[in-house]
Amino acid sequence: MDKYKVLIGLEMHCEISETNTKVFSGARNTFSEEPNSNIRPVDMGFPGTLPVVNKEAVRKALMASMILNCQQPEYLYFERKNYYYPDLPKGYQITQETKPAPVGIYGSLTFDFNGQEKTIRINNIHLEEDAASTDHFSSYSTIDYNRAGVPLLELVTEPDLHSAEEAVAFLETMRSVYQYAGISEADSKKGQIRCDVNVSIMGYDLDEMDPNNWGTKIEIKNVNSFGGVRDAINYEIERQIEAKENGTYDQMEQQTRRFDEETGTTIYMRSKVDAIDYKYFVEPNIPKLKISKDWLEKIRSEIPELAPERKLKYMEQYGLSDYDATILVKEKNVSDYYEQTIKDNVDPKEVSNWITSIVLGYLNKNNLLIETFFLTPKMLSSLIQLVNEGKISSKQAKEVFYKSLEEEKEPIKIVEASGMKQIGSSDEILKVIEEVLTEQPQGVEQYKAGRTNIVDFLVGQVMKKTKGQANPAMARSMMIEEIEKR
Repeated sequence: MDKYKVLIGLEMHCEISETNTKVFSGARNTFSEEPNSNIRPVDMGFPGTLPVVNKEAVRKALMASMILNCQQPEYLYFERKNYYYPDLPKGYQITQETKPAPVGIYGSLTFDFNGQEKTIRINNIHLEEDAASTDHFSSYSTIDYNRAGVPLLELVTEPDLHSAEEAVAFLETMRSVYQYAGISEADSKKGQIRCDVNVSIMGYDLDEMDPNNWGTKIEIKNVNSFGGVRDAINYEIERQIEAKENGTYDQMEQQTRRFDEETGTTIYMRSKVDAIDYKYFVEPNIPKLKISKDWLEKIRSEIPELAPERKLKYMEQYGLSDYDATILVKEKNVSDYYEQTIKDNVDPKEVSNWITSIVLGYLNKNNLLIETFFLTPKMLSSLIQLVNEGKISSKQAKEVFYKSLEEEKEPIKIVEASGMKQIGSSDEILKVIEEVLTEQPQGVEQYKAGRTNIVDFLVGQVMKKTKGQANPAMARSMMIEEIEKR
């Protein structure tokens, strides 16, 4: 592997969500498991129908372009990309090419990879309509036109990535950008993210900035998961290195392959020259649109706080570690849950400890999502407050947490119903301490002989007698005070 350098470029497709309607038709832009339920005549390419541009889809596309440090165009054009396939009823796709310019060109994205900053050049990002989804079976195929016409962002990188792990880190960062900016749910389970991967290898010592040194580019189409992207790249690297080693690489043609998840291999589909003739021309039914500077500035001002900004805030304002802050911001819904919880004047560090260890541990173990989690941020903050007020111990709080989820009851109601409230009365605790010291007279002698760790055992007896309800800190200080009196 050290003999070769890997060049990877990505074409990431992400559906824009929450635009009410599709990009060029009035059909609902919502996920539905019922096939062909979100369609209109425009989506089906019926004669006499005309596309109308969804302004919100354009706004979100321009916002993505800004976040990626791209140049935005003065005028917005759409074009026809002509090719026949059953998932394109019109026989063409309404999209954008680089000339005239799409919503964004020549940008960059910087992200953290293994503790180091990595910057990837963005060739372009453009807005287009998605095609219908097809499922192929042994003797027939089905087509669902719900996806046809859904606004789709295609992001094209330069070949600046050098490993499968880097590629996945880039895609995870982009998913985070789309989610935090409210551009897309970016949910791969709903088919909202797909990726084409371009892989080639070259001599390790050659200059990768010179395209003449690049190897044969192999395109892997429509990989539907980040795990699939990782596995497809790793397989393709090994396949190409093997071809290089056995002398067949130079005869390899530029080609398109598909990734087979069952076998973990890429499979030849067709040869591909540098430019397929899609006969692009400007879409005649959509006039060019002037993008005003005022609108661009308004969109820029509406870019919300993204994951890097939240992470910095968590570290600088709340005193969280880099590790904990990274875990909290990785998924927007987790970060939102954290922010909602700390609104109730509970310590941000305590909340972080609960979420990063107990809450996420429970969700991962049970394969649940935090957005459907029974314990709301308000419930979690109230549970933490019960501990801080000395009404229950931290050990009891964990018991309440799991019982709350098991019975689907609010933590406060479980505490009240079970009589679990912590004993914070000094008189009650003192009475139990006196009982323990009467039963364990040798404990006093051992303490005074220098075995001060006997206190832990004696406090344990107090906790046992009170069924864990005594305030541990109070019991400890009072135990030492009472021993020293004797």
